[in-house]
Amino acid sequence: MRASKRPLGVVMAWVRRQPPKVKAFLAVVTGMAALVFIRFIVHDHDNLFVAAEAVHALGIAVLIYKLTKERTCAGLSLKTQDLTALFLAVRLYCSFVMEYDIHTVLDTATLVATLFVIYMIRFKLRSTYMVDKDNFALYYVVIPCAVLALVVHPSTSHNIANRFSWAFCVYLEAVSVLPQLRLMQNTKIVEPFTAHYVFALGVARFLSCAHWVLQVLDTRGRLLTALGYGLWPSMVLLSEIVQTFILADFCYYYVKRLVTAAYVYDLT
Repeated sequence: MRASKRPLGVVMAWVRRQPPKVKAFLAVVTGMAALVFIRFIVHDHDNLFVAAEAVHALGIAVLIYKLTKERTCAGLSLKTQDLTALFLAVRLYCSFVMEYDIHTVLDTATLVATLFVIYMIRFKLRSTYMVDKDNFALYYVVIPCAVLALVVHPSTSHNIANRFSWAFCVYLEAVSVLPQLRLMQNTKIVEPFTAHYVFALGVARFLSCAHWVLQVLDTRGRLLTALGYGLWPSMVLLSEIVQTFILADFCYYYVKRLVTAAYVYDLT
């Protein structure tokens, strides 16, 4: 038996053999190439943010299917869902008091779906919840995000409480997936539906990050001025980039697993 691999499989195998620094460099180059590609095929870059929220909602739909059809929440982090509900609730509050648009509607739908997932895990499928594996302490992320929001927040004319809330939800969203990744590390096994959900988060974060980067380029930096002065504009971009990189490693192994499964073997 001789394995005949597809070109993509050969590339993935080569990447896997490279040292970490080379992999990081390749990841940056790939991300930049994807940004250039998106810039030319997507004319209205505001649509990228809507697409990011739509992909996030699709990921939650996968979880709802898992919970209602498979009747199990094994491999799913309740703490990540709690953090997701928290930053969505805060962001909705900011939307209502600061601006109201299509994102408010999308966030409302996503929050309702997330609350349903939390309800199923806490009450309907509690017996299948891996509480001992979901051991990431939430104060490790909530408290630092709150402190950072107090120090660095928008410098707009809005009420100080609203500006603090806006900053808090931006920072919390960037790290909300950490409990889920910790749970997967603890179990050593990634349940398929959970993998699809985390991959959807990774795609959503990349689209959101692309939205901000391309908007800055399109406005020749004027967007940063519109967000305010000081460190806040840079922190918004940094938060998007941090969350993208947090999920990038998982997305790499997710794609690698799909490619590996797609290898074709010839019998000789």
